[in-house]
Amino acid sequence: MFSYYQESKSSPIMAPMTKMAPQQIFVIRNGEKNQINIEDLVVGDIIEVKSGDSIPVADICIIESSNFKVDNSSFTGEIEPQRRSAVFTDVNPLETKNLAFRSTIATEALTRCAMLCNRTDLKQDSENLARPVLQREYNGDSSEVALLKYVELSIGNVSEFRQTNRKVCEIPFNVTNKYQLSIHEIHTNNESEDKSQSYLLVMKGAPDSIINRCSTIYIDGTDVEMNDYWRNQFNSAYLEIGKLGERVLGFCDLHLSSSEYPYGYSFNMNECNFPVNNLRFLGLMSMTDPPKVAVPSTIMNCRSAGIKVVMVTGDHPIIAKSIARATNIISEDSETIEDIAERLDTFPELVNPRNAKAFVIHGNDLEGKSSAEIDALLRDYTEIVFARTSPQQKAIIVEGEYNIINKEISRSILCLACQRQGAIVTMIGGSISDSLAFRQADVRVFMGAISLAYEKAEADIMKRRPRDLQHDRLVNKRLLLIAYGLIGLLQVAAGFLAYFFAITQNGFLPSHLFDLRKLLASDDVNNLQNSYDQEWVRSS
Repeated sequence: MFSYYQESKSSPIMAPMTKMAPQQIFVIRNGEKNQINIEDLVVGDIIEVKSGDSIPVADICIIESSNFKVDNSSFTGEIEPQRRSAVFTDVNPLETKNLAFRSTIATEALTRCAMLCNRTDLKQDSENLARPVLQREYNGDSSEVALLKYVELSIGNVSEFRQTNRKVCEIPFNVTNKYQLSIHEIHTNNESEDKSQSYLLVMKGAPDSIINRCSTIYIDGTDVEMNDYWRNQFNSAYLEIGKLGERVLGFCDLHLSSSEYPYGYSFNMNECNFPVNNLRFLGLMSMTDPPKVAVPSTIMNCRSAGIKVVMVTGDHPIIAKSIARATNIISEDSETIEDIAERLDTFPELVNPRNAKAFVIHGNDLEGKSSAEIDALLRDYTEIVFARTSPQQKAIIVEGEYNIINKEISRSILCLACQRQGAIVTMIGGSISDSLAFRQADVRVFMGAISLAYEKAEADIMKRRPRDLQHDRLVNKRLLLIAYGLIGLLQVAAGFLAYFFAITQNGFLPSHLFDLRKLLASDDVNNLQNSYDQEWVRSS
């Protein structure tokens, strides 16, 4: 009753605002899908409702759905989302599964996982809470902030949901495991949820790492065995999203039975006394993290200066290649082995590697390569991307012997290899995971400590060729000749000319200067005259 009273009072207030910004929805008419205002809907229209949408104008009958749930709290008081499908289950309209009511909101398990498996917290000051969602400030990683804002906009009441389902254990994301895990007390009134399950384990991370930990996949409201078909479907979807250069995260969960994990169970994140495999895969979420506008031109300036730019990242090779193309690290006309294979409709193994100008290599493949092979790779290809590198794998890319003692050496490998070829290596990074490669590199640039501004006199610095480490010296014969034989003589002559000019202005010609110091210092001379016949008298 109270909810109805509130809605009846607020509806007249919100009506003028909805006219200013009318809601739109996708509708299928005559076999074509178009986006129209909800006021233009008529009985018989087929509409498309996705997660976060409010059911428009009137009640709807569901004819096709996939993992579809709605928030019926305003009608039934049930806090948890209710499952809906195309199957008629009850003569009571409030109970049947194939009806969704006006003003209810579509939700799904994927967004629940995104809400719970998230370390970002909203700043709780009143000024921040009063702002629109997209302008609010959060404490946390930018990717997690983006996820939380998306869920807040599409579902709402994120803080309340997270407080209701309290976190009891957490494993933060790290580059070794490539996942973040948390366990929550689960409180549900949803009849589709098993009441014997008191804890919910949620996990998110690199999609290829997440999918390898899953034995089932959530399809149309049921758990299906993860077989080769669904793995191929996953790989196809991941590949298509990765080609767009978007950052992709995978999500999975697992209901923990109360018989094995009763309420109050002591979870230990160090010993992992809970399952981290045989989970249920929920889906993928992607977000756009575009490079700065000036990056492509900066890369071209580096090339014109003779600087070879090598990209070393922890992203998936497909995503890394897409980002490299967007930033000109891989030129528009350059092809990788995979690109040539796709163009010729053949296998990458059958392509001659010498026909490719660019090369993308997985960090794990470095472990099977010798020093000579890595040197040849850096020598033969002008545009190189190292993907899925662990933080410790960066240093061998910078100098010396390729001697991997354990798996934790990847970005340093490249540093070592470049230095073996006589290159001066600059390592650019922004996190503690780059520390090994930083220590190996000749020049270390931490992104938080530099500025994009420069003086006008330095504007063309990137167009100058770098010096040869083996032959060029900071001070060489040419510099000495110019400094002391040309510029130095001109500077000395200019200095003497300025001195003689200033003295002449005071009446002393250059020819009078040779003995002038003795006359000025002599006690016997008290009436020294200059060229203007002015007397210079010693003061008493």
